[in-house]
Amino acid sequence: MTDILIEYSVLNELNGSLKQIIVELEKAEERATSLEGDIGDPYGRDTLREAAEEFEDGWDDRRAALKEDLMKIQERVEATGKGWAEWDAAAAKELAVEANEVDTMPRA
Repeated sequence: MTDILIEYSVLNELNGSLKQIIVELEKAEERATSLEGDIGDPYGRDTLREAAEEFEDGWDDRRAALKEDLMKIQERVEATGKGWAEWDAAAAKELAVEANEVDTMPRA
């Protein structure tokens, strides 16, 4: 089995990046609606606005599925980082040696 080394800082950065992506996906629908309103009907023609609306409608379901998948990944990344940090702290506590214990420890 191959050892894998992933630093806590990398997990934390990945977790933060995933959260930012999720927020951007949530805001995308609002921005698209705003964009459609901003486009309006220039020169009495609604072709561009309708094309933007059609594109947005097509992305709604895919965006929702992508967001859902990213949320699952983000939750796992966060749980992995938290779990390892808790284990690391507990292991360090178990392995800690008090100053007065040094004299009673077996020597090689």
